[in-house]
Amino acid sequence: MESVPVTTASLTIRDDSEVIIRPVRDSDTEALGRVHAQCWHETYDHLISAAAFENLSPRRMAELWSGWIAQGDDRKLVAAVNDSGIIGFAGAGPRRDVDAPRERELYFIYLAAVYQGTGTGQALLDAVLADEPAYLWVASDNPRAHSFYRRNGFAADGAEHTEVFLGEDLHEVRLVR
Repeated sequence: MESVPVTTASLTIRDDSEVIIRPVRDSDTEALGRVHAQCWHETYDHLISAAAFENLSPRRMAELWSGWIAQGDDRKLVAAVNDSGIIGFAGAGPRRDVDAPRERELYFIYLAAVYQGTGTGQALLDAVLADEPAYLWVASDNPRAHSFYRRNGFAADGAEHTEVFLGEDLHEVRLVR
């Protein structure tokens, strides 16, 4: 599948501040690591134990980002940036599952909780998928994410699995559009 370049876009959110959606850069790894760790705490604290989160470090997340950035042009990785720095990110690319229902997979989309509901999450999703057919895995107990994906045409297809997340089991369901 040929890669479509990610363009830069901007939006104004509820406090009249500007958010830029742009491709992830090599120099972003540390900031992405910090925001990724923050978002995991905000998203999964009710699903994963505090002990598991003690092993989560922004530095380790930055190392993971270095690997993701190096994976190639067939992936779209974008960051949402405002005056405070990176506040969220999204990534999509070729399917990873052998039995995938679509060619493209939304790997992740995370946004700091304070910016949820501002349109930034929608801008991130649009930047990596637009209206392409795709699939994703999401924690079964993440109602906010389910609502967001439903608004964007995704529906559960009945597939589910247990993913090991920070050493603990996390039940996920697959959504497809």
